[in-house]
Amino acid sequence: MNGLSGRPGRFLAAAVLLALTLAGCAMQAVPGQAPGIGLSPVPMTALPGWQDDRVDAGLQTFRAACERLLTLPADQRLGGAGLAATLGGTAGLWQPACTAARAVPAGDEAAARAFLMRYLQAYRVSAGGDAAILFTGYFEPEVAGSLQETARADTPLYGRPSDLVQVDLGDFAHDLAGRIIAGRVEDGRLVPYFTRAEITAGALAGRHLEIAWLADPVSAFVLQIQGSGRIRLPDGEILRVGFAGENGQPYVPIGRVLAARGDIPQNAITLQAIVAWLEAHPGQAQAVMDENPAYDFFRILPGLPPDEGPPGALGVPLSPGRALAVDRRYVPLGAPVWIATTDPDTGKPLRRLMVAEDIGGAITTPLRADIFFGWGDQAEAAAGRMNATGAEYVLLPRVAGNS
Repeated sequence: MNGLSGRPGRFLAAAVLLALTLAGCAMQAVPGQAPGIGLSPVPMTALPGWQDDRVDAGLQTFRAACERLLTLPADQRLGGAGLAATLGGTAGLWQPACTAARAVPAGDEAAARAFLMRYLQAYRVSAGGDAAILFTGYFEPEVAGSLQETARADTPLYGRPSDLVQVDLGDFAHDLAGRIIAGRVEDGRLVPYFTRAEITAGALAGRHLEIAWLADPVSAFVLQIQGSGRIRLPDGEILRVGFAGENGQPYVPIGRVLAARGDIPQNAITLQAIVAWLEAHPGQAQAVMDENPAYDFFRILPGLPPDEGPPGALGVPLSPGRALAVDRRYVPLGAPVWIATTDPDTGKPLRRLMVAEDIGGAITTPLRADIFFGWGDQAEAAAGRMNATGAEYVLLPRVAGNS
């Protein structure tokens, strides 16, 4: 994510799922909306860049999400607030659209557009009267490591501890749906889990939780921020790892910490700049990273094709350039989302159909979204530079009276 300002938190699918008017026009309130998010209907053909995107590519991503949605119980919660929850907050509400999407021929742009217009309605997202969405980026890093501790790989990558308890508060109170906390049981009480500083100081040492060893703490930190990764082993084999849980501590972006200290100018905060600073200041790096108490745990992902993205919060592989991390308290997982922002490489408009396939530790408002750029050097560079505002439109199942 840009400037290590946040990270996509890829809760395992079972843990997560079980536990708009035109720009410039006045936003009209829509019955059933929740406080804090506005959804104003927009004609599909009025979406910015509607005629320019390869809509079929986005629809293929939606079809992949549908294959997951169609396996879930009809009442399975996907997230969303107010109107978004009413129209798309459970798996069953997507069944008609998902079933129809299966019949759209791949590569047929006209059929893809006809499907979207028939089965879905676009709504522009706003909050508190503000419709400017901040878009950042994330990617799947590749780092050097080993399955055993060595002189060149001595930083542990931990699997999920057995005493880590994650709770979806929505299971206890409907108005807290999507609020997930984590901790450990101590004397019959759920207490906060160890912080990053406590873990790096050895709180988990001796418990045989290491699933791999990485070359340095900075590489481990970057992998945690991104939420998944590829570990290049000494024999050249690539080990894929993915998110398995988090300690539940608040996320503190170290880019903000470094800017406040005067180490990097605020307008120069990028992923590349922060990594360069950490590597240039090994004596201070760990203390700065420990300023972020949040900590992620991982699991090995066997059998993933190298040309396929890691699984996101919905449990399906993330599609480069088409997967979006959102705050699922407002936008349901699996929902198609149209974005209109600026390409970090070319400076030209970036307007396309994406799908809400993931969630993020720093994505805690309807005015934030995170674009998955893929893997490799180009994806890393683009994700590191992605930091632009724009518009976001969530596409929800069309029913009588919602158009």
